[in-house]
Amino acid sequence: MADQGIPRPNIVVVFPDQMQAAAMGCAGHPDVRTPHLDQLAAQGVRFSRAVANCPVCTPSRGTILTGRYPLAHGACSNDLPLRQDVPTFGDIFSSAGWRTGYVGKWHLDGIPRSRFTPPGPRRHGFEYWAAWNCSHQYFRAQYFRDDPEPIAVEGYEPHAQTDLALDFVRLHRDEPFCLFLSWGPPHPPYAQVPAEDRAAYDPAALTPRGNMRDPDRRTVADYYAAITALDREMGRLLGALETLELRRRTIVVFTSDHGDMLFSHGMREKQKPWDESILVPLIFSQPGGLPAGRVSPTLFSTADLLPTLLSLAGVPAPAGIQGQDLAAAVRGEPDAGGPHSAFLLNAVPVDSAADVLQGEWRGVRTGRYTYAERLSGPWLLYDNEVDPLQSRNLVDAPEHGQLQAELRSELQRWLRRTQDPFLAWPEHIRRLGLTELWNVRERAMHPDRPRLVVD
Repeated sequence: MADQGIPRPNIVVVFPDQMQAAAMGCAGHPDVRTPHLDQLAAQGVRFSRAVANCPVCTPSRGTILTGRYPLAHGACSNDLPLRQDVPTFGDIFSSAGWRTGYVGKWHLDGIPRSRFTPPGPRRHGFEYWAAWNCSHQYFRAQYFRDDPEPIAVEGYEPHAQTDLALDFVRLHRDEPFCLFLSWGPPHPPYAQVPAEDRAAYDPAALTPRGNMRDPDRRTVADYYAAITALDREMGRLLGALETLELRRRTIVVFTSDHGDMLFSHGMREKQKPWDESILVPLIFSQPGGLPAGRVSPTLFSTADLLPTLLSLAGVPAPAGIQGQDLAAAVRGEPDAGGPHSAFLLNAVPVDSAADVLQGEWRGVRTGRYTYAERLSGPWLLYDNEVDPLQSRNLVDAPEHGQLQAELRSELQRWLRRTQDPFLAWPEHIRRLGLTELWNVRERAMHPDRPRLVVD
């Protein structure tokens, strides 16, 4: 149970899907218009080095909810279910006396993506439920409540999801609550954006990121337009918390499950160790309870979110959490410290990564460097201070041999700490006892790719 001697804050975690850390005005982006997120950052703490440990949907969502890395929580690939014996935000906060709610994209209940998640253990402690396992049809959306009959959404899905989140807030305004709101955009299809926002971005007027190669400007403009549409929903949510006199009692967190390459280095989507894929927005805000207008350089991983919010709420953390409690960094304490590096991985390359034959990899992101290895050996080394666009790969450069050896040792420490033997992905599927679930997933998602079925 929580310590009843301290006030119990409400927790609201808002996370869109596939949003780059750089794609906000408060992060210095020259084109993206995010006035409400900028205000949220001005009222709170923004982490400029927030890292998605495994930058792909299901594994990252599992890590956010459990504070464990994918091989520990079991959802190590898209469309593999989260282990039911691993406690999540919902389980822990519900047991500690908070009312819990989940609204939006779930993507943690396996195949099919349209699967109904009934009340019970597959909801992992979330009592209020207005969710859909996985879909990205933003103007033809549906969601489930407590029976298997889907409910159709009128208009733009994030608007309806924000309405549902506010229903939960109003229902539980007089008791502590923990709410997750998961929007689907700016994940593709990029063009599914409200017309007013799409029209507000002129592709020809954009300032392409310096490492973009042959970008489709309309796609980039639509990505930014989706973020502006979400920003408006964020404004609605924050405004309602103010009107209900809950804002000062509520820790609001804004983040994402991973980023999007969005033509940087000529690549798309995620599952890659470059900053456009791994860095995510992260803002903590509670007026009067947390510092305002602070930008923290502390490395903060998705695995750290659960232990940090448990600490801020005064709730003991259960055994088995692999993330670090960074509440001192959120509070801006002068000797807060922080991790030397963040662990990066893609244990099971799926979907877009499999399409381009991208293999499994592991890596570390320090305050200055990014280092990654494939099974065949060292792959990437970037000095992000000298080369923020990561345009020069220093791997195996003789003058950086000592640095590379140090980073490789750092990665080895993470592999030992997380009990990750860094194997070919089919072997991980076998060792985790997921062969049958994987084959069901692969045959359903990619019936034309029998080469990815595990024996």
